Amino acid sequence: MRMYGEFDFINDIRELFAKLPKNGFEGIGDDCAVLPIGDEALLFTSDMLNEDIHFLTDKSTAYQIGYKSLMVNISDVAAMGATPIATLLSLALPEDKFGEWSQEFMRGYHKASKKYGVKLVGGDTTRSESGVCVSVTAIGRAPLANIKRRKDAKVGDIVMVTGELGASSAGLRDVLAGKLNTRNAKIHLMPEAQVLEGEWLGVQDAVHAMCDISDGIASDLQHILDESKKCAIISELPVAKGATWSDAFAGGEDYKLLLTVDKRKADEFTQRFEAEFGRPLYKIGRVVKPNYDVYQIGLQRENGDVIYSTAGWGGFSHF
Repeated sequence: MRMYGEFDFINDIRELFAKLPKNGFEGIGDDCAVLPIGDEALLFTSDMLNEDIHFLTDKSTAYQIGYKSLMVNISDVAAMGATPIATLLSLALPEDKFGEWSQEFMRGYHKASKKYGVKLVGGDTTRSESGVCVSVTAIGRAPLANIKRRKDAKVGDIVMVTGELGASSAGLRDVLAGKLNTRNAKIHLMPEAQVLEGEWLGVQDAVHAMCDISDGIASDLQHILDESKKCAIISELPVAKGATWSDAFAGGEDYKLLLTVDKRKADEFTQRFEAEFGRPLYKIGRVVKPNYDVYQIGLQRENGDVIYSTAGWGGFSHF
């Protein structure tokens, strides 16, 4: 019997609220909720980080946790080709975290906010009896024509990622082993949202579907396939130094961008990306027709065989 998981719960919520008025919003299914306003759009996303699930207070500084809390939220805005403009921050803190710890947290949150000009415009604070809980709502803005959605992948599209994968997963192992100053540990503790890349990709007609990589390719590409009703074949991955193929495919928290690109424009597009950002855009596979109406990832072996199965390769789940 299959276990009821996080995404089953989300699908149940989606169905439960499907018949209520949309009030101008696009439906659930992307990294952000979209509210079109004429030729423009506002985007809203909310993410929660809990102690012992997303961070360890004995392994991370308050500054690092504050920095990460902002970055992982504006990554969702970047994933839709938009510009982050503001956040709302709510904090539930144990009594011993008010004061020096909370001030250091806010310095990290401010540092990340200042980097991309993102204003903190409100929120809430309360006391917690069971660890630190951080809840952020990020707000973005973009021309409506620039918004990239998960549902728009097309057969023949080239699947690409904007950087090497697996560093954060490898870094988590270092952190748990007490190796807090390795390159990968630092990447895990203070990730960087790809805001400039997201804005640039938003204006590119060659980009069809896009999301960020928060739970691993195994989960995040699956979201695109589910929404687009397609399959994909993955033949290679850019694995970060010190990471494994498993880290890159299913590890999560890389916060690179995952996109599908018109195959006729793919070569020229990758050249322009490298000219703009000084580093490569990686081709990892292609979008194909549905496999018997099942939308999933196929893994291509060296001998050319394709196995349509994500069993055992699920990305991160909170349940």
